[in-house]
Amino acid sequence: MRDTNPHRRRRTAAALVGTAGLVLAGLAFAAPGASASSAASSASTASPHVTWKNVCAEATKAGEMACHAQRVTSGLTAYGVQRAKAGHAAPDAADASTPSGYGPSDLQAAYGLASAAASKGAGETIAIVDAYDDPNAEADLAKYRSYYGLSACTTANGCFKKVSQTGATTSLPRADTGWAEEISLDLDMASATCPNCNILLVEAKSATMTNLGTAVNRAVTLGAKYVSNSYGGSESSSDSSYDSSYFNHPGVAITVSAGDSGYGAEYPAASRYVTSVGGTALSRSTSTSRGWTESVWSTSSTEGTGSGCSAYDTKPTWQTDTGCSKRTVSDVSAVADPATGVAVYDSYGITAGWYTFGGTSASSPIIAGVYALGGVPSSGSYPAKFPYSAASSSLNDVTGGSNGSCSGSYLCTAGTGYDGPTGLGTPQGVGAFTG
Repeated sequence: MRDTNPHRRRRTAAALVGTAGLVLAGLAFAAPGASASSAASSASTASPHVTWKNVCAEATKAGEMACHAQRVTSGLTAYGVQRAKAGHAAPDAADASTPSGYGPSDLQAAYGLASAAASKGAGETIAIVDAYDDPNAEADLAKYRSYYGLSACTTANGCFKKVSQTGATTSLPRADTGWAEEISLDLDMASATCPNCNILLVEAKSATMTNLGTAVNRAVTLGAKYVSNSYGGSESSSDSSYDSSYFNHPGVAITVSAGDSGYGAEYPAASRYVTSVGGTALSRSTSTSRGWTESVWSTSSTEGTGSGCSAYDTKPTWQTDTGCSKRTVSDVSAVADPATGVAVYDSYGITAGWYTFGGTSASSPIIAGVYALGGVPSSGSYPAKFPYSAASSSLNDVTGGSNGSCSGSYLCTAGTGYDGPTGLGTPQGVGAFTG
């Protein structure tokens, strides 16, 4: 199998936003779904480029995980361009004083969630599982929610809680700057899609599958019915053991990032018990009734949303595609392309302020929030099955783009119906995520 290590060098890509031939303030943009190389060749010399980097240390050992957060380091983002179109200055990613990615109202509009987000989620708890400590997690979350007019979510009012994998609130893991950025991304995306939900942050003492899995179990023990995991690593023969030890939680929606290294499956996205979440490039559109378009997120053959056949994990009964004898990644998807990224507030280890993030680290907590809006899964159910039983109208079918080369084209190329990179599609309301 190809190397599926999710952490490599700094990334650079042409911004892939807007509609074909769009020229705005002297900036030309390729159509959604165009490759990075074609976008560069079709754009004018004034076309901006977006650069980003992995924020977490590379996973170098078996059983070690790495986060999938990608922070934009320079260039304009899709939301910045849209703001410029509306007559506002388009901020550079280096300007941390102003948000330059999609905010809650954008994500709710794109995925048909505005009504549910306004009326549902109260009393539900989304758990965010990450490694190491973010000392500024609660303060940074407060900045994000205040800026976007979301209700306060604090320890004092009972909305927010941070614990270690043992459940302790005081003996927390050591801090880590990269994972702190991941934590900020996860907390903000859960807030964006389910602003009325409570949030439980469970911090593992290290980035091993054993410790992160223990943190997943802790989240469930503490009552979370929705658990987001924005990390991954290479598959191994231990995965079936990890499945039974950490992810087999009937009645709990567990979401996992599909990975950021292009075609090829990784764990725990390949677990049969989780909802594997792929990534898209999300752009506004004046030519569709939805008002948005999406395509597979892919920058190169070694970067983009993950997909493919697991080497070890059993295929769940609700998955019926024939290209993989074992588990197929992904199930559903949401925005992940850093060039059409999301706004995040972070202050630990970097200049305090607003940054734009992407990676399937963004799509996993977004989908966890959608599950929370859909209501508590029935006892004994596996919520990963829900989208497979849903009406096609409750999902946006993503039909353009590819994340690599494969013998089964649907495993790496989007098309009508199910495909590997985007699964069954992206949310159109909460219908596909309700038991």
